[in-house]
Amino acid sequence: MAGTLYLCATPIGNLGDMTPRVQETLRAVDLIAAEDTRNSLKLLNHFDIKTPMTSYHEHNKVEKAAYLIAQMQQGKDVALITDAGTPAISDPGEVLVAMCHDAGISVTSLPGAAACITALTLSGLSTRRFCFEGFLPADKREKRDILEALKTETRTIILYEAPHHLVRTLEEVYEALGDRRLTLCRELTKRFETILPTTVGAALEMYRTEEPRGEYVLVLEGKSLRALRREQEADWENISLEAHMRLYEEQGTAHKEAMKLVARDRGISRREVYQYLLNHQG
Repeated sequence: MAGTLYLCATPIGNLGDMTPRVQETLRAVDLIAAEDTRNSLKLLNHFDIKTPMTSYHEHNKVEKAAYLIAQMQQGKDVALITDAGTPAISDPGEVLVAMCHDAGISVTSLPGAAACITALTLSGLSTRRFCFEGFLPADKREKRDILEALKTETRTIILYEAPHHLVRTLEEVYEALGDRRLTLCRELTKRFETILPTTVGAALEMYRTEEPRGEYVLVLEGKSLRALRREQEADWENISLEAHMRLYEEQGTAHKEAMKLVARDRGISRREVYQYLLNHQG
């Protein structure tokens, strides 16, 4: 029988958030794969957990995953932990999970703390629909493409950021998305936890004179559906109905469905679209 991979959530600050089930599992497995063994050793020592550890991080995530899978194929159980929070969330653990599925290894998750969800619930912004972006990529082009896509995102947006990059990220968000409501969450569950409902512009002004400290989660208000609709309607007014149809048909949309979508975008009936196209053929 092959072993199992256990995704074990660890505290994001307060050690009291370590669940009894995670503690029991970490004692019972054959091996713990940890993002930083030195950091995790402090956690394991606190709970008197003596299970052997091995490193699993961004720089060895593929080759080490193969090793861990080989161990599980031999019947060993492995627990995966990150420095803080739930493994595989903005974390190389996602690679190990995918490779386990490909290899037919069972994977289960022991839920616990996750900074993104904790911040979202504290933000005071809409929690019904949200998107998680984690850390914006270092590559400038990739980052620009993501920020461009977020311009029309109507869901609440969650970002992670380190203190030494906070001002730059706020500047880039302000330039791409404009000023909007923002809740800054820092040092979640720790002694100096701070929850600051503000705006992107106000946060930028504050941190240009005040040094950011601690790890941050940025919870951004999504673009309102009404504002997005107004912008789209304005865009449609600037192109012809024929060009509007081509936009959809070039994406592979069938002619009849394209007429339906164009009618919806412009707030007119499909019959009006059909009649216009009929009158302007050739």
